[in-house]
Amino acid sequence: MNHWNAVVNRSYLNGLGINWPSIRNVMDMKTIYGGFAAALSRSQPNVWVMNVVPVHAPDTLPIIFERGLIGVYHDWCESFGTYPRTYDLLHADHLFSRLKNRCKQPVSIVVEMDRMLRPGGWSIIRDKVEILNPLEEILRSMKWEIRMTFAQDKEGILCAQKTIWRP
Repeated sequence: MNHWNAVVNRSYLNGLGINWPSIRNVMDMKTIYGGFAAALSRSQPNVWVMNVVPVHAPDTLPIIFERGLIGVYHDWCESFGTYPRTYDLLHADHLFSRLKNRCKQPVSIVVEMDRMLRPGGWSIIRDKVEILNPLEEILRSMKWEIRMTFAQDKEGILCAQKTIWRP
């Protein structure tokens, strides 16, 4: 919880250019104990966070429920049933590096993110730099705007916004 409080308060709320009052529906695509959701809900009380525990990760969903949060299990190599909900913000903390051996094409996960995210919605991706560089190219090819990238010691963060575009 302390880790995510620091990350949310020091970087996410001020340093990414996100208009937080417009953010209501958030998905944490690779949660462990719901720390990101708890930290975000503390600073942004009108935010609703769906915690997703990947099926290949340790079973921490009971802990998330005990914290009063909501969540589901999911295999990101498959599509995610979202009807009728879409999301304003998707958060992926080391999701792609964790799935690189299971889901051979990261583009399939990015396409799923594009489908789940509202036009004008945001994505915050934290991962290894070797993963973020190709993701940035995929997002640009899908007409997303890269708002911020930062890397230090082989780890990085990518903040992108889905645009409204017509071919």
